[in-house]
Amino acid sequence: MSAYRAAHLRKAAGATLAAVLLAGGATACDDGKKDDSGKAASAPSARPSAPAAGGSATEALTAAYRKTSAAKSAKMHMTLKTSGAEALGGGTVEMTGVQGWDPQVMDITMKGGLGDTGIDSMHMVMSKDVMYMEMPADAALSAGMDGKRWMKLDLKAAAAGSGGGKSPKGFGAVGGMGGLTGMDQSQDPAKQLALLLASPNVKLVGSEKAGTADTQHYKGTLSFEEMLAANEGAKALPEADRALLTEGMKKAGIKGYDMDVWVDEDGYPARMKVSMGMSEGSVEMDASYSDYATAATVQTPPENETLDFFARLKGLGAGPAAGA
Repeated sequence: MSAYRAAHLRKAAGATLAAVLLAGGATACDDGKKDDSGKAASAPSARPSAPAAGGSATEALTAAYRKTSAAKSAKMHMTLKTSGAEALGGGTVEMTGVQGWDPQVMDITMKGGLGDTGIDSMHMVMSKDVMYMEMPADAALSAGMDGKRWMKLDLKAAAAGSGGGKSPKGFGAVGGMGGLTGMDQSQDPAKQLALLLASPNVKLVGSEKAGTADTQHYKGTLSFEEMLAANEGAKALPEADRALLTEGMKKAGIKGYDMDVWVDEDGYPARMKVSMGMSEGSVEMDASYSDYATAATVQTPPENETLDFFARLKGLGAGPAAGA
């Protein structure tokens, strides 16, 4: 593979990985617990800490959390808007498909966020911390795929290769927003509800429509410190990584998060929104969910149809930690 093609594949992988990590998390902060077989122990996707606010809003959101956690999957349409800071990239990314959070899987089509790669949309699946990106046959980048259809990105291998579990340097928003990735704060709707329950000022806004659904709109805000204290994944981080995360968030000028959820008549979140402002830009995730408990089975491509991206970079002397 030529250096030119490697650089463009890196851009495509980086842009896609950034969007997925920012919008959906990537198991970077699982608690590491294993069962007797050595596999990750099955557990609810999040556990809300003691609610910071009481009353009917907390009761309703706690009930929604329990139902959502038990559902384990849903169809989703997510929009991620970033602006300002160079590390965020800027622009709008849309993701449509099915997402599971126990176990964590994803089968989506992503539009936007692919920079100057010449690709308008891409089919992606994720399972067991590995993401597969299907390269369109007519894309110029396909010439660098050795005849393979899928690009494979092993997220944990990338994190290990970059040192200390941090995001790979040179991957735009992934590196620049490694703290958000590490916080895993929007990995699934159950975790988002758990974080909202930690807000000291969660409240019922009122009855509203979310799409065609009749819902109750709840809102709360969290400072970075409050979110760090409430996030189960962050608690599992080694102290040194927590310190790096806190330092990175402070440097980015992140003060807090605005969180909204619209709970439908069945007790599930029909829409969820997280907004985060910082000194140089902003991130806004707006997701709609439906068909909870939809089977979120993912068919990963066979090895003979995949190109291991990080292994290829390593072979070229440009591993995950290398600059773009």
